[in-house]
Amino acid sequence: MIIYLDGKYLPDDQARISVFDHGLLYGDGVFEGIRAYNGKIFRLKEHIDRLYDSAKTIDIKPTISKEEMTEAICETLRRNNLKDAYIRPIITRGVGDLGLDPRKCLKSSALVIAVSWGAMYGDLYEKGLKAITVSVRRNPAECLPPNVKSLNYLNNILAKIEANYKGGDEAIFFDTNGYISEGSGDNLYIVKNGEIITPPTLNNLRGVTRLVVLEIAKSLGITVKEQNLGYFDLYTADELICSGTAAEVAPITWVDGRTIGSGKPGPVFRQLASAYKAVTEKEGYPIDKK
Repeated sequence: MIIYLDGKYLPDDQARISVFDHGLLYGDGVFEGIRAYNGKIFRLKEHIDRLYDSAKTIDIKPTISKEEMTEAICETLRRNNLKDAYIRPIITRGVGDLGLDPRKCLKSSALVIAVSWGAMYGDLYEKGLKAITVSVRRNPAECLPPNVKSLNYLNNILAKIEANYKGGDEAIFFDTNGYISEGSGDNLYIVKNGEIITPPTLNNLRGVTRLVVLEIAKSLGITVKEQNLGYFDLYTADELICSGTAAEVAPITWVDGRTIGSGKPGPVFRQLASAYKAVTEKEGYPIDKK
């Protein structure tokens, strides 16, 4: 596997960062998850823009431009001969000392990892996922904005750990006000009476896949509402759907021991999933574009 690291393309066993990099020491960095389908990178611009917005929010100054990052992603895919892949661009604060002062880090680092990737949830797209509402609350926006996709993912990991222990395939976060936020790594949608209802994105990530799902819903004539949601809305939903770059579009048919809707993936999910697959087959930034 070839990794891009600060201007070089290295075998994975030679792609090393310092133990003093604040990305390692403090989770002080940002990243994206991007998919390539059949030689084209899906919604690359939106992901790159979000990566650099995240970096700006936490005051990291990338050493490479958006255009250079785009080329680094494409070249990493080319060197690994990947046409279908999951891509992880990362920008860290860089090397500093054991203090947490970011001013000690004189230069940020940039790296790109790309791996072959299939259906994240396997046959659960046909059966439906089990989800657990976890006791861990999503980071409040006034503390660590969920819209910064940072390397500090411990909040998400704690939620995933709790779901694992309780027999869930996915965790469902609530925020500190008692409203539904998101999954441990995906956005959520409730379907009720033929309408899609999804939480506002102040307390959850503004997912690129979420934007695509909402575009698809509009094109299909499905009404979409953004509003705060609670346990009642969750348990009484006709369908529950999650989406993310890695997961794509997936159905949730069981939450906290309660069957959601019919207990099987529903018609709205099937419409969205089919349309999403069609969009990813059609759109994208060509890997071999020069």
